[in-house]
Amino acid sequence: MDATPPVSPAPPPLATAPVFSAQDADHLRMLSIAHYVVGGLIALFSLIFILHIVLGISALTGHLPMNSGGQPTSPAEQRLFGWMFTIIGCVIVFGGVTLGAFVAYAGRCLAGRRRYLLCLIVAGLACLFAPLGTVLGVFSLIILLRPQVKAAFEASVPSRS
Repeated sequence: MDATPPVSPAPPPLATAPVFSAQDADHLRMLSIAHYVVGGLIALFSLIFILHIVLGISALTGHLPMNSGGQPTSPAEQRLFGWMFTIIGCVIVFGGVTLGAFVAYAGRCLAGRRRYLLCLIVAGLACLFAPLGTVLGVFSLIILLRPQVKAAFEASVPSRS
């Protein structure tokens, strides 16, 4: 019998991410600018629903004459209409401005290569704003899921001691 120990196979080589190129940096810069633009557009378009808030408040205060089949509507129906328009308008305006601010902030994070997970989440949320947000979100996801881009985000994070 041979007393020599069996030879263990060599460990597999460590997988290294491709090198972050100037093209990747340029893609992140363009995505950052596009995030600022689309974030502003989302906030701007959500402000259109201020008209719903004004109509709701007008119905609540009685300054909006409402008729149903030639007959004046009851005060309960008018209040219901007013509250529905006011609440729905406030929710849409608040949600749109918040989404626009998040998209713009993600643009800032993309420029500084910080907060990778936030950028991924906002890229997914941007898809809600069709068609521009969908295009931006898909392109952002394609760029952010590259291994060299993820490594660049991780390299820019200061180490905690």
